[in-house]
Amino acid sequence: MSARKHLKKIDNYTYLLPQNYKEGMRVPGIIFTDESIMPEDEALEQVANVATLPGIVKFSLGMPDIHWGYGFPVGGVAAFRVEDGIVSPGGIGFDINCGVRLVKTNLHISQLDEKTLEKLADKLYEYVPSGVGVGGFFKASDKDLETISHEGARYAIELGYGFEDDYKFIEEEGRLPNADFSYVSKKARERGRDQLGTLGSGNHFLEVQVIDKIYNDKIAKEFGLFKGQVVIMIHCGSRGFGHQIADDYIDVMLDVMERKYKIRVPDKQLACAPITSREGSNYLKAMACAANFAFANRQMITHNVRRAFEEVLKKSADELGMYILYDVAHNIAKFEKYNIDGEEVEVLVHRKGATRAFPAGRPEIPEVYRNVGQPVIIPGDMGRYSFVLVGAEGSIEKSFGSTCHGAGRVLSRSKAKKMFSVSEVVNKLSQKGIKLRASSKGTILEEIPEAYKDAEAVVRIVQGVGISRIVSRNKPVIVVKG
Repeated sequence: MSARKHLKKIDNYTYLLPQNYKEGMRVPGIIFTDESIMPEDEALEQVANVATLPGIVKFSLGMPDIHWGYGFPVGGVAAFRVEDGIVSPGGIGFDINCGVRLVKTNLHISQLDEKTLEKLADKLYEYVPSGVGVGGFFKASDKDLETISHEGARYAIELGYGFEDDYKFIEEEGRLPNADFSYVSKKARERGRDQLGTLGSGNHFLEVQVIDKIYNDKIAKEFGLFKGQVVIMIHCGSRGFGHQIADDYIDVMLDVMERKYKIRVPDKQLACAPITSREGSNYLKAMACAANFAFANRQMITHNVRRAFEEVLKKSADELGMYILYDVAHNIAKFEKYNIDGEEVEVLVHRKGATRAFPAGRPEIPEVYRNVGQPVIIPGDMGRYSFVLVGAEGSIEKSFGSTCHGAGRVLSRSKAKKMFSVSEVVNKLSQKGIKLRASSKGTILEEIPEAYKDAEAVVRIVQGVGISRIVSRNKPVIVVKG
């Protein structure tokens, strides 16, 4: 049965997957897309599967970058009532708090010649370790890991890795409050011990970018962005620490889901437990530890990015204006309040490959942005564009304050690897003026631009839906990958 054939077009960018599409659906599916990047049946089937979970409210959502994932689709959003809803690790992802940070500079691209860009590329690759299992400069003790798990980016700043007020420009100020390190396994601790300050592999990256187009002058000015500006985008998460926590609690929930809580799901990858259960509560405490680890990881990477720029350009990071625009998570679950059937209800919002996008006026937004809305950072592929957006009013009603998180894959890694040789990819990027540094030939082939949807099409849809608005388009000039 093709899920695509059951989609009903609501407007130019909104499609309905009816509640009667699959037995057991408690709510309909809503997918934000258009014909040019319509998702595959497998991802739509996962939207329907999520709609069967206990306590789900309003709808099961798919963002325009949606694609098939583990349990939930990547690009999936769902909210569950606290009193009778569930938490599912598959709705957060293995890379807990994989997210994106944008660091500004006061540099115009014309100030960086080819020789300087080459030096920067080399220094960034040297200072920010990348690759599968690769460790970094910081070897955490158990005490360090516990404090980082509880305090997040703030502890990294206390240790000297950052400016004093960096935390103000991070989602949740770089710290989820309900973390409890005692719920993190020994294996997770061992995997995370030397991975702070590292990128990892896969689609994670560090890019030096130039803003080549401004779409909204007023908001760009509020954000401190201008055409020709050099900025740095950091995309990574909680590394092996978060992956192991996900593994551990998927096993826990597979054990208790049916036996203890009588919950049956159409796909075992949706393993879950009630939010109010001991297992659900324990997972959320461990998940918060991984989220805080990821905030600290991006903070330490930021420190080393600043070091690289300082050494190459012979100026301090402060003189170079290297301040954080914002840092957003896109694999996370959070307690938030929304209007459900005329009543304000606390729900647990699962964002799996989706980004928070709160509009102007929300107290969760840093004060300096509160009159315009929350910055949203959307990475693209390494050969085209990334974007800065701002949260829009429609997100509260239409998407539980959420938007897309990136371009979204259209090719599997195995298929992507068969398309080009490494030299072909490197030459194509070089012709576009992009300097690539990568620790693995396999990653280069897996991450070809052709493996992704066009991020420009993705952000055009979320703007059309009214859940976020485009502020700037950023073109890569240096790419560092695992």
